[in-house]
Amino acid sequence: MKIDVEYLQFMWPMRHFLISCGDINDKSNIIAASFCMPVSKEPPLIACAIGKKAYSSKLIESTKEFIVNVPTKELKAKIYYCGYHSGHEVDKFKETELTPKPARKVKAPIIEECVAHMECKVIQKIETGDKYLFIGEVVEAYADEKVVKGEKKIEYVVGDFPFKVYAIRFKGL
Repeated sequence: MKIDVEYLQFMWPMRHFLISCGDINDKSNIIAASFCMPVSKEPPLIACAIGKKAYSSKLIESTKEFIVNVPTKELKAKIYYCGYHSGHEVDKFKETELTPKPARKVKAPIIEECVAHMECKVIQKIETGDKYLFIGEVVEAYADEKVVKGEKKIEYVVGDFPFKVYAIRFKGL
């Protein structure tokens, strides 16, 4: 017998990313995102789905830039904090004690504790239901040397399906 389910729960586990956006000298924010993927090698493009009401969406729309930061599993609690709290209400850099550092080509800060960074300039924004799909061209990408050389292995943060985030969709289940 087959029963109705929330389709998203079968998409997990997913790798989590920390998207930084805004301006390091003004307003900046971090949002945890699992809905990120490469969509083109040439030119190098990344697509990230971010909620329409999210503070980060407003910052990205304003600056037309964002950074995909790659965290390790040691940052799991900070990733969840960034996913469950709004930048409208808290300064996530301050609350998580993550370190903003200047990026190479965009105004948003990188997150120093992450092991890789992909600086992106938005080339397209697509409305997709409750999210915007921001497609960014990777204008700069860099990572910790030991990770690139394979001397340090990354254990990525994965998790169970975040029922808390999608709870509104489960009223009938």
